[in-house]
Amino acid sequence: MTRFAVARRLLFASIFSCGLLAATACHSYHIDTTIENRTGADIQLLEVDYPSASFGADRIVSGAVYHYRFQVRGNGSLKITYTGADEKQVQISGPTLVERQQGQLKIVLLPAGKAQFLPQLTPPS
Repeated sequence: MTRFAVARRLLFASIFSCGLLAATACHSYHIDTTIENRTGADIQLLEVDYPSASFGADRIVSGAVYHYRFQVRGNGSLKITYTGADEKQVQISGPTLVERQQGQLKIVLLPAGKAQFLPQLTPPS
């Protein structure tokens, strides 16, 4: 076998190995969350608790949209807490999340302490 043939085989093997590695590389599962404040008033101290962590915002004005991306570790329910314009704390229970879920979750905060959850997650919980 010539040196050219050996070099060509090594090049082919390297390209194949890189492609195989890229196809089987680790995948990071994330949920892209959008929270819309449709309560009719500004809200304060928003906290979203999900399995193993939480995130939030100091303030979301009426009609504003807040984006956050997170990764679920473990299984459990999503919970939302915020302070409304009347200075009362609102607590809302959301959907159950499971580890390795990914996709999008839209949360619409509504008047009277209500919320609408619109998950597009795989695998479904």
